[in-house]
Amino acid sequence: MEESILVSIKDMLGPDSSDDVFDSEILIHINMALSVLTQLGVGPSEGFVVTDADATWNQFLGNAKDIEMAKSFVFMKVKMVFDPPTSSFTLSAMEKACDELGWRLSVATDTTASSN
Repeated sequence: MEESILVSIKDMLGPDSSDDVFDSEILIHINMALSVLTQLGVGPSEGFVVTDADATWNQFLGNAKDIEMAKSFVFMKVKMVFDPPTSSFTLSAMEKACDELGWRLSVATDTTASSN
């Protein structure tokens, strides 16, 4: 079964995935993170927009197993704007982790593109 992007991010954020009160706000932040990933060479080159729970990680990532870390990247990006940590140390750690993941994803997609 393909995993819904919206549902998986909501599960990691904490709200009950059946609660749709914040879906529009969460979707905006998911799409921001996916746009960043597209600029890094991850996902479809024409971009990808999540409008509901039907969009899946497989549709965005395809069969690429070496870029699964994109899920963590999207979660942390959404978390930082939707429900930021109260500790500046935690926020700084998340920002550094996103920077590293972004770099690693960029390297992974460069390596994949140049080996084709």
